[in-house]
Amino acid sequence: MNHYETVFILNPVLSETQIKETVKKFEDFLTSKGAEFVSKEDWGLKKLAYPIQNKKSGFYHLFEFQVAGEAIEPFELEFRRDERVMRYLTVKLDKHAIAWAEKRRTKLKQKA
Repeated sequence: MNHYETVFILNPVLSETQIKETVKKFEDFLTSKGAEFVSKEDWGLKKLAYPIQNKKSGFYHLFEFQVAGEAIEPFELEFRRDERVMRYLTVKLDKHAIAWAEKRRTKLKQKA
């Protein structure tokens, strides 16, 4: 099992219910492929660095998970098919990135 991190941006015109539905869809997809979630974060509505599809903001979400490598291609295909997703990026984490992500999570827990 490899360690991955995916950040995706959802369209800002979606309602709260539509956002939750979309995030749940991708969570369920990964779970059906045997993924184990390490962390899920909702970063909320953020301003984009440049306009995407004539939108200046978007709802950011982060998934950190472990799954077999062959599950990533169909996962990204689902992102491409879903019109609610404006951008996505999946990165395979090495041991240094995993340590950094864990340190970041502990800092977030201390702040909360």
